[in-house]
Amino acid sequence: MHYSIAELLSAPWAILPERLAFVTALLRSAVGQDTRPDTTPQVRIHAATNAARRTPAGNGAIAVLRFHGIAVQRTDELGEALGLLSLARFAQSFRAALVDDSVAGILLDVDSPGGSVYGIMELADEVWRARGRKPVFAVANSLAASGAYWIASSAAEFYVTPGGEVGGIGVVTAHLDMSQALEKAGVKTTLVSAGRYKLDGHPARPLGEDARKHVQSRVDEYYGAFVRSVARNRGVALAKVRNGMGQGRLLDAQRATREGMVDDVATIDMVVRKLAQRIGEGKAANASRIAAARQREIDALARQPSTVARRAAARQRLIELLSV
Repeated sequence: MHYSIAELLSAPWAILPERLAFVTALLRSAVGQDTRPDTTPQVRIHAATNAARRTPAGNGAIAVLRFHGIAVQRTDELGEALGLLSLARFAQSFRAALVDDSVAGILLDVDSPGGSVYGIMELADEVWRARGRKPVFAVANSLAASGAYWIASSAAEFYVTPGGEVGGIGVVTAHLDMSQALEKAGVKTTLVSAGRYKLDGHPARPLGEDARKHVQSRVDEYYGAFVRSVARNRGVALAKVRNGMGQGRLLDAQRATREGMVDDVATIDMVVRKLAQRIGEGKAANASRIAAARQREIDALARQPSTVARRAAARQRLIELLSV
């Protein structure tokens, strides 16, 4: 949990801005750091379950991986109880499904406002590369915002439920200036540091202009990476992502489809059927390739010189091929 708080105070986030304010208050209150007791949010604690489930698909199982909650690179049990999602743990589940021979396809079941940028880019690239090994689909069920959209858009096909929303393509960070609150509470903070910029962004002091410019440059860099990844994932120009696709806003299912942010509108059951169909088509295509290769070998053997030894070897090979 302390790791999550450190992330929150210093790192850019690919998350809905209103959720960032909520998480800030929630995590600080969870460890007794909130100096404003009247503003502590009322939250029902629940266990975050993101385990994979398998769905039979005729031609092999489909692993349905739940991407639910606010994503952070890693968290503990308390963080998960507060609704955080460990990207490291999710990546392990994804890799296990990818190498499992009994799994023919993977579906990302996404319901997330995004999260910390740490780990998002790497997981999105991993999902993108996996498309060449197995069919990987994603569905916003019902929210894929910001960092969650970054990852889901990396799938080979991406859908949104009829009442769902996608988007929030952007990066945000927050500086908590607690200096006045600490002063009113009678707390005096003495900071001792080395390094010209070591205290940039410290919550016990206001954010200076130089520090603000540096934070903005970090946000811009992550946003650029976000835009490039989405353009690659969706097969569109960079300008299309920057100047369209909601420009940081969420879009409903129909508009998101028109903007090219998703492939279509579908329930999760419909997406499972689409993925099962894709798996069947892939197996049929592979069987056709194998049959064509076998026929080419048969034809090549039939054209070999007609010496006795070679003819005998060719006849034996033809018998083996035709008996497969």
